[in-house]
Amino acid sequence: MSTSPRRTRLQRKQLAQDHVPNANLNQSSPSIESISPNTTTTTPSGINKEPPLPLPSHLTKATTALTRTDHALLLQKQSLLRTTTLPSLPALAATLLFAQPEAGTATCLSPSGLLLTCSHCIAADAASFSPSQPHWLLLSSGAAVSAVCVAFDPRRDLALLQITHSQTPGPFPFVSVANAAPKPGARLLCVGHPGSEDLETDVVGAKTGYDVLCVSEGRFRGCAEGQDVQDNEEIGALKHDCWTYWGHSGAGLMERGTGRLVGVHSSWDEESGMRRGVAWETVRAFLGERGVV
Repeated sequence: MSTSPRRTRLQRKQLAQDHVPNANLNQSSPSIESISPNTTTTTPSGINKEPPLPLPSHLTKATTALTRTDHALLLQKQSLLRTTTLPSLPALAATLLFAQPEAGTATCLSPSGLLLTCSHCIAADAASFSPSQPHWLLLSSGAAVSAVCVAFDPRRDLALLQITHSQTPGPFPFVSVANAAPKPGARLLCVGHPGSEDLETDVVGAKTGYDVLCVSEGRFRGCAEGQDVQDNEEIGALKHDCWTYWGHSGAGLMERGTGRLVGVHSSWDEESGMRRGVAWETVRAFLGERGVV
């Protein structure tokens, strides 16, 4: 049972593994030096704007430095993306999915490959966050990229990643952040990566059968009354009713008409069933502090 209304895929996995001795959710290598000795180091105090270094067309385990299981999962997701017919939408082209087992989604905000996601897709908390750890993601085209986290804010539940290595050269497809918050009832699009593992059943290994990327529609339902929109650590302040599943954390919420980003999906309230997210005001403040908007 969850101890709070917040429901995320990583939290669900952690709760399940609490009863497994010596469980280790993070099995990835902490270094990307196996890719290139010329790796540019980025830190939370500065965003790297250099072009990404090229990745080979075929990724080997020696290149990714992932465990055998995680590397195989990356290749499996890549194959699914390359063989799935996806609608031609700017929001979908700008969406990336995490190759890690816990899944997760990110949205590209710049042609140089600056990615916005939830902080809990990067690390469970500040104590477990490592700015040097590479994160493997896949574009909707199937092209793989590696990125490092350049800004991490667990209170807002937001993080920025910068693509450092890529199988495809830039510029990258991106969406812009809206100039104003959505009005109550505004139509939204949510593009996310529902996990393949069915976490709503006790059957071990049960699969969902969902597409690797899904586009859903819904409406903006305002923000939770009495909650500070800048504090999403427990549960997101924004409310929406787009369909989401485990793995949608970090998915962009775009206005249906303009295609501009107005929020980020983060969680859901198991008491009411309402989807939750990080509000436009919080996204603007987070990005504005870093000179992105």
